[in-house]
Amino acid sequence: MGKLNWVLFVAARHNVFLNRKRRGGSSHVFAILGIAVGVMALVVIIAVMNGLQLGFIENILEISSFHLRARGSGDAGVVLEDVRKVPSVSSAIPFRELHCILRGERNSQEGALIRGLSPDALEEDKGMAQRLVFEDGSFDIAKKRSILLGAELARVLGVRIGGTVHLVSISDLFGDEDNAWTVTGVFRTGFYEYDLGWGFINIDAAAELDNGSLLIGVKLTNRWQDSRALSHLRSLPNSKDIEWTSWRVYNRAFFSALRSEKLLMFVLVGLIFLVVGLNIFQAQRRFVLERREEIGLLRAIGASEWSVRLVFLWDGFIIGFIGAVSGALIGLFLATHINGFFTALEKVVNLFIHALNFIVGLFGRQSIGDFAIFSPTVFYLREIPSRVIPYEVTLIFLFGFLSALFAAGFAARRATKMRPAEVLREE
Repeated sequence: MGKLNWVLFVAARHNVFLNRKRRGGSSHVFAILGIAVGVMALVVIIAVMNGLQLGFIENILEISSFHLRARGSGDAGVVLEDVRKVPSVSSAIPFRELHCILRGERNSQEGALIRGLSPDALEEDKGMAQRLVFEDGSFDIAKKRSILLGAELARVLGVRIGGTVHLVSISDLFGDEDNAWTVTGVFRTGFYEYDLGWGFINIDAAAELDNGSLLIGVKLTNRWQDSRALSHLRSLPNSKDIEWTSWRVYNRAFFSALRSEKLLMFVLVGLIFLVVGLNIFQAQRRFVLERREEIGLLRAIGASEWSVRLVFLWDGFIIGFIGAVSGALIGLFLATHINGFFTALEKVVNLFIHALNFIVGLFGRQSIGDFAIFSPTVFYLREIPSRVIPYEVTLIFLFGFLSALFAAGFAARRATKMRPAEVLREE
């Protein structure tokens, strides 16, 4: 313990933050700023990326693919009863899917996937209920000729609540049935493909349009336990003729692309830590050369190589810890207040634009439009989503902290190679 106190005392005398008489603090300040900016940027970028990616993934899982899907022949009522008794299953609903062509009141046409559900589907599936946000109307498909449309699909077809659309199933293109349907709800999921190309009708009406295989969508209490749930469901006595599929099969390429994108972003932004680490390494090497005499004296009075190295590692510890902690705290604050931050930034930029427009207006020049970072006309976003995942923040913090510590450690190796007798003789 005494030896450690001695090392910490010498390290404190050496450190430019703990000893104000030491010069050369500017390089330490820039190193800390570099670590802080890198950690902050990575925390904010990954949080926004998580918000975007998890929003897409959850829309797909909660609305489209479910956690597990079943297709096959047999008594759907009996299968549903057995499935709902499985402990890991949170909900199970029957549905049918049809590929249809819809024509609006202005003769505009659009292809869409129409899903047939029971009128109480949202009561059973709470995840879907959270994702379907109704701009107008409600989840009203009790009548066989009622239909719910995505907001973008309703806009393209030019219909509102109470309006009429004509629906023709691809399998019944040459039928003579009355195909007029009343719009009873317009929903928005936040996923453009669903808002433009999806609709919901009564499951009995879907069966009349296309009497294909009845599907069952299953939600689990923990979607990551899908393999265990699949083995359990396949062992049920009434599931012999049922084909079960996990959510991992659906949109596999899309999920893989999102994973690769996130990993690449980690690598690209993580290069900041590499640059800062090199700067710390060069600064520590310069300090080692400047303190050759002090190192020689320490070694001459009996300091071990490891003790001398600890003196210089202290600098790396201070730089890495202060930089990583400050960067993580600022990053977490920005990530949790990202919409307010961008709103304030847009107001500041637009203030300068308005001033510039006033000046150019005096000369009769054309004014510049307002600035928007995430314009709704370009991005299909009402607000910027952000999700902070604790273990990722911890990983980013460790990247920043360890990059400074390792850089100082490599630079300190030069100090341990000095021979006390040669240093003192030269000095």
